[in-house]
Amino acid sequence: MEDTKHIRISDFDYDLPDGRIAKFPLARRDSSKLLVYRGGRISEDVFSSLPEYIPAGTLMLFNNTKVIQARLHFRKATGALIEVFCLEPYSPVDYAINFQQRTCCQWLCLVGNLKKWKEGPLERHVTVDGREVLLRAENVGTVGTSQLVKFSWTGDITFSDLLESVGELPIPPYLNRAAEDSDKDTYQTVYSKIEGSVAAPTAGLHFTSDVLDSLRAHGVECDELTLHVGAGTFRPVKSEEIAGHSMHTETIAVRRSTVKRILEHGCSVTAVGTTSVRTVESLYYIGAKLPGITDPDMVHLHVGQWEPYDNVPDISPDAALHNIIEYMDRNAMDVLHASTGIMIAPGYTCHYVKSMVTNFHQPKSTLLLLVSAFVNGDWRNIYDYAMSHGFRFLSYGDSSLLIP
Repeated sequence: MEDTKHIRISDFDYDLPDGRIAKFPLARRDSSKLLVYRGGRISEDVFSSLPEYIPAGTLMLFNNTKVIQARLHFRKATGALIEVFCLEPYSPVDYAINFQQRTCCQWLCLVGNLKKWKEGPLERHVTVDGREVLLRAENVGTVGTSQLVKFSWTGDITFSDLLESVGELPIPPYLNRAAEDSDKDTYQTVYSKIEGSVAAPTAGLHFTSDVLDSLRAHGVECDELTLHVGAGTFRPVKSEEIAGHSMHTETIAVRRSTVKRILEHGCSVTAVGTTSVRTVESLYYIGAKLPGITDPDMVHLHVGQWEPYDNVPDISPDAALHNIIEYMDRNAMDVLHASTGIMIAPGYTCHYVKSMVTNFHQPKSTLLLLVSAFVNGDWRNIYDYAMSHGFRFLSYGDSSLLIP
């Protein structure tokens, strides 16, 4: 535990020239390059060939979150431009309920040019589905590192429709460009369903309907879970040791049927993306909390950042999942809703994920720490190969299949 907390982030740095960052996706998603890492050996292929590397009977888990158009721009009478970046719902706290509000709601937000927004509401007249709408934003105050913003609007439309109409897609800051209309399609996975993310689960961007059909034809079982990706995914580790970095809490949702399928597959899954890894691995620590608890209001279903390293539960992976199923059955739940801030770094051993599809991540990032933990520290060989063989990096870049 202490060894993990004292990891120096400088050991996870590498030179990433701007020219190697993919600013736009390829014309066809599944034509990207695929690096295959298996037991220390590296080869490469094209992503459309992925099904050939996944054994029949494998359970693949996909994050079905959908990126929302989370950036709203307001201009004050003075001419100052204020950007309000919606991070997560505050009231109502439930994503689905919040998106269906028709008059007002509150969100935790990042505010660009905050010093220019000292008092009073911001207002913007917009047209949504032919209706004239007055959108107002009031800064309620600071909550943690965010601003609590109350939105109110006329026109009897949902907040979801409002964002979809006037919001801007929050493409990653390292692309160093403005969002374009094409991003509304290319920065979503083809299986995105549940609104809530401010960043795409980018490993999924390579999948096409053809690849998904081919996986099923090869006997691969596909299932979905949800983690709403927060802005913290872009935040680099700035402390010398990772103990000084705080993980952003993200909400997760997993169906009872999915938990059952993981059990039926011997607690062995292939995860698409680091978000799927963090979601399914969080189930172990949630399941460890549940024995003896009968009232759902008596347990806080949250996995803390250092939980995997402090007071490690003495419970098997399958017993943890059985606890979750029993808890859901007692409380007539079809979907488990929880949150996680789990830090997966060297020293962590995965309980359920045996292979992973993932992109190439930023230097000195928590995502690179996760990859290193997964490949037993061999991340640099993988990244050196990718750099010397023309792979494209980050969100719109190429992909890898990691099989330790």
